[in-house]
Amino acid sequence: MMDEGLRLLMTRRSVRKYTDEPVSDEDLEAILRAAMAAPSAGNEQPWHFVVVRDDQVMDAIMDVHPYAGMLTEAPVCIAVLADMSLEKYEGMWLQDCSAATQNILLAAHALGLGAVWLGVHPVQSRQEGIKRILGLPEGVECLSLVALGHPAEQPGPADRYDESRVHAEKW
Repeated sequence: MMDEGLRLLMTRRSVRKYTDEPVSDEDLEAILRAAMAAPSAGNEQPWHFVVVRDDQVMDAIMDVHPYAGMLTEAPVCIAVLADMSLEKYEGMWLQDCSAATQNILLAAHALGLGAVWLGVHPVQSRQEGIKRILGLPEGVECLSLVALGHPAEQPGPADRYDESRVHAEKW
C-alpha cells in the first residue's frame, strides 16, 4: 500500500478540461498557502501571485500564450511571479517559483481540483505580454501560469520511472 503523500505525487496529472463549477475562496487560499510553503534559497520567498478569474483577462492571456487555450474553461488562472528586489541569490528565483508552482499543482490535486502548468519564462514574448496584461511593476517577472478548476477529465496515472536515467556516483 502506497503512502498517501506518495500517492498524491504519483497520481497528479495535468488537467486541461474543466467543469463550470467555481473554485471556492477557501480552496484557493489553501492552494496559495501551499505555494508559499515551498522552499526558497536563503528563505527569500520572492513570490507574488495574481489570481485571475475575469474572462476578458483570460482571453488576453490566451492571445499572448499559444498553449493557454484551456483558459476558455478554467475558472481560475494563477500567475506565479517573482519580485526581483527580494532576490538574495542571483537567479534562484527560478527554482523558488518553480517549487511554488509545483506546490500549487499538488495542493490542487489534493483538494480534488485539476490544474496545468503553463510556462512563461524564458519566452520573451510571453513574459512581455503577461507583464502588460497583468500590469506588473518593473522588477517583477512571471515564471508560470497555472490553469485551475474542477476537472472535466481524469487522466490516469503514468509510471514514468526510467531506470536508465538513474546513475550511481558518476555518469
